[in-house]
Amino acid sequence: MYNEHRCHSGKMHGHFGTGAGKFNRHFGGPFGQHKHAMFNQGFRKVPVNIEETESNFVIELFAPALLKENLKVVTKDDVLTISYQPKEEADAGKKYSRREYSNGTFERAFSLNGKVLVEDISASYADGILKVTLPKNPETNTPEKDILVD
Repeated sequence: MYNEHRCHSGKMHGHFGTGAGKFNRHFGGPFGQHKHAMFNQGFRKVPVNIEETESNFVIELFAPALLKENLKVVTKDDVLTISYQPKEEADAGKKYSRREYSNGTFERAFSLNGKVLVEDISASYADGILKVTLPKNPETNTPEKDILVD
């Protein structure tokens, strides 16, 4: 199961919960209802898809036209953080009459909840998609169990 919310630092957090199968439907919860001041100050939201396979969680983050060397993927305290910090603003001297996109700073964070073998995480960036593969921890990812209701 998976849900996503904002914490006080302005980071997005996703949670890999117990069991295998479908992700929770909490995207309309705190994610859609609260605005944090940090998101209105230079951070931009980049969309992600999270796929669950038999042996992995796969995060695909849509962020075209980035420089791979400015992407950062780290784990600390059972949280995966994906961020992008351009070295310099290439468009600083340009004057736009309309601007609908930029390749500015962003950060997304996902709580792993002990469900991932952190030492085996891999990442690649191609065709505007950052793909992070998170191998499941077989000791903490137990299959769904149907409970008979009397």
